[in-house]
Amino acid sequence: MPRLPNHLATHVASHGPRLTADERRAEVIEAAVTAFASGGLAGTSTEAIARLAGVSQPYLFRLFGTKRELFIAAVGRAFDRIAETFTVAATAPAPDAAEQGISPVLLSIARSYHQLLRDPSLLRLQLHSFAACDDPDVRVYVRGRYAGLVRLVAELSGTPAELLRDFFAEGMLLNVAAAMELSDSEVAWQRICEGGPA
Repeated sequence: MPRLPNHLATHVASHGPRLTADERRAEVIEAAVTAFASGGLAGTSTEAIARLAGVSQPYLFRLFGTKRELFIAAVGRAFDRIAETFTVAATAPAPDAAEQGISPVLLSIARSYHQLLRDPSLLRLQLHSFAACDDPDVRVYVRGRYAGLVRLVAELSGTPAELLRDFFAEGMLLNVAAAMELSDSEVAWQRICEGGPA
């Protein structure tokens, strides 16, 4: 959906149907995902996020006490989206998994993640969340959410968490490859995720 010019976004936000605090909070988080994906925790101003969300900066701070709190909420939204995608993917195991030498559920999850990485905001926000782990609060949160993804995939696939190391290492490879815009021919795992030979 095209982004409205700032003055129109503010007008729509202030003159459209009244939103509940939870709805407004969700809108601000989505704006924060976009903004933080571009500039990260250190390089993104709350003023820019407020403008993108069509709210005032004081209102933004009423919803989220600090920029760090808003960043963590945005990162949480990204992790939620990944977890939701994995959960849906697990309901449709890949029929060609035996040819790839991988669990049908794991292959379905891998392919769903490959599709997710086509959203540059999600990819960049993930990378910024790892880079911001010098902040102790961010580090604790990101560690917890990442560990939660490992537990989720273990539960969905029946694979013991300790055996998922290679699977998640491949996921990190996909992150790096997508960030560098490597072609499929340069990353064998991408070809596997798309159903082709390694």
